[in-house]
Amino acid sequence: MIRITKIFTFETAHVLYNYDGKCKNMHGHSYKLFVTVKGKPINDLENPKNGMVVDFGDIKTIVKSEIVDVWDHAVMINALSPHKELGEGLENQGHKVIYCSFQPTCENMLYAIAAKIKSRLPEGISLAYLKLHETENSYGEWFAEDNQ
Repeated sequence: MIRITKIFTFETAHVLYNYDGKCKNMHGHSYKLFVTVKGKPINDLENPKNGMVVDFGDIKTIVKSEIVDVWDHAVMINALSPHKELGEGLENQGHKVIYCSFQPTCENMLYAIAAKIKSRLPEGISLAYLKLHETENSYGEWFAEDNQ
């Protein structure tokens, strides 16, 4: 089994409902996402992907379409909280709003990212690990073995 990792960056704002620290105000981050998948390298001389677990370009296509292109330069708001009204106001002013059914913390974003990526991986390839940096010094991690 081999693990390969591709790294992505995106800019996203969020609002944490009922949070009691200075991050209770709407603010944004330059997120850095590490996506690690695992599988066995293809062993078929006639296959154009011979020797690869999966083409890095295929991982890029999945993560860009499911996460980066959707979340980049958007504000994430918990649609189950009173902040939904804030989101509607921002949308009415032309802003990009992502409504989620969870508090949009780094931790919960990892669960959402895992679900989105896992649903799109080719057969024989599995999601092994995610790391999401919210800042240079603060990040969350998702491990497949902890989430079976």
